Amino acid sequence: MATTDPVYNPTTTQETTSKNFFKIPTDNLDVFRFFIKVAEVILSFLAFVLEEVVISCVSCSPLYFFEFVSCTAFLFTALLLILLSTVLHQKVGIDCWPAVDFCYTGGIGLFFLISAIVFASDNGGTSVEKAAVAFGFLATIAFAVDICRFLMTKGLPFKKSNPAPGEVQPEHPEEEKLRSNGTE
Repeated sequence: MATTDPVYNPTTTQETTSKNFFKIPTDNLDVFRFFIKVAEVILSFLAFVLEEVVISCVSCSPLYFFEFVSCTAFLFTALLLILLSTVLHQKVGIDCWPAVDFCYTGGIGLFFLISAIVFASDNGGTSVEKAAVAFGFLATIAFAVDICRFLMTKGLPFKKSNPAPGEVQPEHPEEEKLRSNGTE
């Protein structure tokens, strides 16, 4: 075995890699929103499974629309949860995770609300269909809570300089930089 020359030892350092694959909280997902996203995945899955148990339908279009939305919500929310709670989001090549998270969560929450309303208004009235609708509305509430929490903690992700809630932005940032250097 060859050892490195002592000349290189003081300047050469090994890259430290984190052994934690799963990281909560992160810049993109705090602990509260992590558990809300877990609830979204579970409620979407339950709505999807209950919808799949429906044996016959009087009008199948609302059922199929609800099936599509609940399955999509389950799969993509699970994917988003895995990406945001692990280091995988750094390897995907997307720099605007807050905007992706905000748009997806708001969009799927809206679609879940519409599909649950449509399915609730036009179904066979069986207990399985009613339970699927109930879990659809619960999932919609979870998505709404997620969006509200996102807005309270981060604000809108589309602003160029998005200050944290309660943070005061200087009126003239150039003057603030000069003052911080000791010159006024």
